[in-house]
Amino acid sequence: MRSDPKQTAVEDGKYISATRVWLERAVIGLNLCPFAKSVHAKNQIRYVVSAAQTPQDLLTDLVAELRTLHAADASVIDTTLLVHPHVLGDFLDYNDFLELADAAIAAEGLAGEIQVASFHPQYQFAGTRPEDIENCSNRSPYPTLHLLREASIERAVAVFPDAALIYERNIETLRRLGHDGWRRLGVSEE
Repeated sequence: MRSDPKQTAVEDGKYISATRVWLERAVIGLNLCPFAKSVHAKNQIRYVVSAAQTPQDLLTDLVAELRTLHAADASVIDTTLLVHPHVLGDFLDYNDFLELADAAIAAEGLAGEIQVASFHPQYQFAGTRPEDIENCSNRSPYPTLHLLREASIERAVAVFPDAALIYERNIETLRRLGHDGWRRLGVSEE
């Protein structure tokens, strides 16, 4: 249990800093998500570090963040990155948890309003090998649940040509970059 507030702030700062570096260098820097730059520039991203040690505690934190995001003005908080470095380090366990996250959204009456995007240091798309570079598009320094307003996604997609092709473009970008280039970004342990 984290009882020393000063130590907790230092640790949380480390997790948030690494997450910001990943966002700036990989997500925005490689344009993996063309919608991220705007909310980052406007400081509309809420960064939260969960102290959860169990999936149930993480679920409690997730519900609290869903409520916070839903209640906030989108011009102040448009999206939330819930970093949870102490739980669900195994990707398969994390992936299973996503069903609970979706159920929590439904239970809060937020289906169609908020969705969760998933990021994990061991992220692996179905049909890929763990070492395939395209998995890096969803690899973050720590397990992270990204809470997104669906209205914001719809507005962004409406002005972005060929939004459906983002995934394919990301694969091409990452293949050109390669594992050495990804390591040089300094955004993960890879």
